[in-house]
Amino acid sequence: MEAMHKMRPVHAKLDLNLLFALDALLEECSVTAAADRLSVSEPAMSRTLGRIRKVLEDPVLVRAGHTMQPTPRAVAMRSEVRALVQRARTVLAPAGHPDPGSLTRTFTISANDAMVTSVGDHLLTCVERQAPRVTLRFLAEPPGDHAGLRDGGIDLQMGVLGPLAPEVRTESLATDHTVMVMRPDHPLAAGDLTAERVADARHIVTSRRGRLRGPLDDALAALGLRRRAAVVAPTFAATLLMLANRHDVIGFFPWRQYRTNVRTLGLVTRELPFALPPLQLSLAWHPRDDADPAHQWLRSRIRDSVQAVLERDDTPTHPWGADRLGRRSR
Repeated sequence: MEAMHKMRPVHAKLDLNLLFALDALLEECSVTAAADRLSVSEPAMSRTLGRIRKVLEDPVLVRAGHTMQPTPRAVAMRSEVRALVQRARTVLAPAGHPDPGSLTRTFTISANDAMVTSVGDHLLTCVERQAPRVTLRFLAEPPGDHAGLRDGGIDLQMGVLGPLAPEVRTESLATDHTVMVMRPDHPLAAGDLTAERVADARHIVTSRRGRLRGPLDDALAALGLRRRAAVVAPTFAATLLMLANRHDVIGFFPWRQYRTNVRTLGLVTRELPFALPPLQLSLAWHPRDDADPAHQWLRSRIRDSVQAVLERDDTPTHPWGADRLGRRSR
């Protein structure tokens, strides 16, 4: 009994705002950035950090040179804090449709540069018009690790998605297909196009992981061919700029996502003389966000943007299947 009397009392009047502030601080590892994220002043966030340190009896963030690093306890609680914040937003959200105009929130979206380049501007315009206090933060695709959805570090993933945890919700958005891109003065811009000519050309390979092989190599290998990789670029944007400056290389792009940029730079496209798997573009999120009205609103805006930007039927006829807007799946 004596030990029980010495136990620390529960903070019955603990401010829920401390939880949101702690989440922002752990995500940003910066008082200034956390203040910007929550639309408060830096001194106010600094005072809040002091309150959090007092409650937790832990520094939470410590100075390391010009940056701040989380303490071991802060690292250990990061996922739980994020999950609690997401749950609190869902529980405290008003019933029915949200009012985007009053929404103050940062959404983190994992997507490759093709999706950001093609859909990002339209999505930003929609969000700015309806929810001017919402911030979109795009992150590069993780290298095969989808833990961000589970631990709350990422709100949504979109693009060509790899294997996901079984509980993750997914929705098909659209399909795309791969085309060959080059300058008009490249030898392959005219004349009969064969698999042999494609394989013999100098290729720019696009891979965020630096891989030399991909679906194109598998298709060529099935024909007994092997391509010549001149360079590997980490993004489609880098590949596009190199193509614009060099007449001796070719690249391969998802047509619907890059047609505007290809045309703007005066590059030309050709359909491949062999089949490649279609590119299925999808949206993924964690089930805890399924009923979150704000999350539902953003998912709807993403659908609208994908349909507006990618579903225009002005692509060359694709001999291995037509693009269409996919249905939702679970």
